[in-house]
Amino acid sequence: MAIPSSQEIIEDLEFFDDWEQRYQYIIDLGKHLPAMDDNLKTEDRLVRGCQSNVWLETQEKDGKLHFEVASDAIIVNGLLALVMAAYNDKSPQDILAFDIDGYFQALDLERHISPTRGNGLRAIVGKIQGLAKHH
Repeated sequence: MAIPSSQEIIEDLEFFDDWEQRYQYIIDLGKHLPAMDDNLKTEDRLVRGCQSNVWLETQEKDGKLHFEVASDAIIVNGLLALVMAAYNDKSPQDILAFDIDGYFQALDLERHISPTRGNGLRAIVGKIQGLAKHH
């Protein structure tokens, strides 16, 4: 199963009655991220500001940025899947134009994750937006 689009994720989450079900959905999304080669899990690919280890590899192809991501925490892999739905295989312009704050508000996410997870999520988004600005 491929990661759904950001809009599909918003619509899917609306079906669940409580946050326990939503967490499970997000965790399941993380299980569908392509596995990152352990050779790519290096110090220089670690995203600073995350409570858990998060690795980010970027490649540019045909004017679009492709990301490989991984974390050592199950819930963080799910959060990474949410971010990948918004940013993966998009042009730098599309990445910078995407309303990530509106997306997270639509998901009602930040009220339901810990402040340290929220900070890590913002660190990941900031890193990707920074990469998009440099391309």
